[in-house]
Amino acid sequence: DWLSLWPVVVVPTLGGLVVGLLRRFTGELGPGLPSLMAMADGAVMAQPRLPFQRLLGASVSLGSGASLGPEGPSVESGGNIGLWVALKGSLSPQSQKALVAAGVAAGLASSFKAPIAGVFFAFEGSFSAIQGRPSVRAVLVAAVASSLVTQLVLGDAPILRLPAYEVRSPLELPLYLGLGLLASGMSWALVSLLALGRSEALQQRLAKLPPGLPTACGGALVGLMALVFPQVLGVGYDTIEALLGSNGGVPLATLLVLLGVKLLATGISNATGFVGGGFAPSLFLGAVLGNCYGQLLGESGLHLPVAEPPAYAMVGMAAVLAGSARAPLTALLLLFELTHDIRIVLPLMAAAGLSAALVERWQGLADPGLLGPDLQEEQRRRRLTALAVSDAFEPEAPLVLAADVPADEALAQLVESHGHCLLVADGAWVVGLVTLPDLQRAISSLPASPTAESMPTLLACRRGDLVWLPETAHLAQLEDQLNPNGLRQLPVFALDQLGGEALPQGLPGKGLPLAALRGIASRDGMARALARQLSPALLTQPNPVALPNPATTAPQDPPLQAGA
Repeated sequence: DWLSLWPVVVVPTLGGLVVGLLRRFTGELGPGLPSLMAMADGAVMAQPRLPFQRLLGASVSLGSGASLGPEGPSVESGGNIGLWVALKGSLSPQSQKALVAAGVAAGLASSFKAPIAGVFFAFEGSFSAIQGRPSVRAVLVAAVASSLVTQLVLGDAPILRLPAYEVRSPLELPLYLGLGLLASGMSWALVSLLALGRSEALQQRLAKLPPGLPTACGGALVGLMALVFPQVLGVGYDTIEALLGSNGGVPLATLLVLLGVKLLATGISNATGFVGGGFAPSLFLGAVLGNCYGQLLGESGLHLPVAEPPAYAMVGMAAVLAGSARAPLTALLLLFELTHDIRIVLPLMAAAGLSAALVERWQGLADPGLLGPDLQEEQRRRRLTALAVSDAFEPEAPLVLAADVPADEALAQLVESHGHCLLVADGAWVVGLVTLPDLQRAISSLPASPTAESMPTLLACRRGDLVWLPETAHLAQLEDQLNPNGLRQLPVFALDQLGGEALPQGLPGKGLPLAALRGIASRDGMARALARQLSPALLTQPNPVALPNPATTAPQDPPLQAGA
């Protein structure tokens, strides 16, 4: 009786038409979180928008069946309100960031009735504000107030009714690492599909169509999928609860197909302009993936004496969310708040931590766009991607010293060269980078009258692995390496070690060849490169970099430095 199912296709189509017309004739929804933080920093002009249009678009989108979630509009609306209030009060940039973070925490806390997860999300990953006591106080108050209002208006029933977590044996814990590995692949697929839908080439083609048509076609496609798999419509919390219930068993083959259909429906909803976030789809995909994994381990596969599939489904929810949002602590605490079961913490830590680590390794630490598109941030990132890392080179040659040089001597040479960092070489190999604060910290910890024997060497002053980039990188990847590590500059080598968006981690083999060193790229150099791009008439060519000749200069020689 297919004719009776016509609303399943018509309602998403009409909803898409309304959302498309709303977005075309009322302008942009407003900045996303990365743009909001850049506005609070003063990097771009502050233009927050009150969220009336965003919330209306999200209500129509989710109400008509778009395969997205409500947390994206909620979180970004909170951030916009926070910045708008801060600007109206003429607050300092630090206070502006604090209120943006408070709005973010309030938005997530109200979406899931999980105030603790909201607080951690405001300070975790690519959405983090500058840490500080004012920020923490503002975030705590906002999360508590948001949760209180939500409970007063909607009641204290949980968003998701999760069963008690089941543990058969502590020996199951390694099996959750396998789930974390699978979840990282699902997270990568989700984030990549969302990025593909927001790509400039696709959006330019959709913009040529009549207003409302792309979103209406997207709604129609989602509706057609729902004729066979109605679970893909809307937020999907009912399906998640069914997968976690004792009587909600779904055949393994059906779940495997549902994974692909839900992923496709989410990508179409996002690409064609529906308003919503990716948290709910990631939880949905994680629940289905975990249920499949549990069935494969149990009665439908290996027949191992493990917990029932719902236990793996709950951990899968956190693992996919952690990888997709780059926020493992938020995912862990969210599931803990929903289950109130301390026994789930260790499996969550194993699966969520591995999933987030692998996705960060593959895709870097840039904003994954899980909360929705941020057009201003995407345009800024495209400008950075168009510039090579060599455009951000410092005009002076990097200072290279041998690993056995005493710290006080290295400090004197670094101060004389007016540098902020130097490279540590062991023979013909670069093995580390030491900054000015590293040297000061090492020397200040010594006794009042240190002897030559007590003075640490440069190799002992290293505080972490060498952070570097190959010559083929671009400025967006330079930003992704500098920001999480709190660096001002890093070395660049003529090595082809960068595949896709993955960033190099640590040292390959014995180190990096000194002969391949090409220069030092810095934050200041990146700013100069962007200035040249905006004003090509002022500076059309980057300053040449004079580098030492490794063939004639050994690392133990006097400091290697050359001016432009």
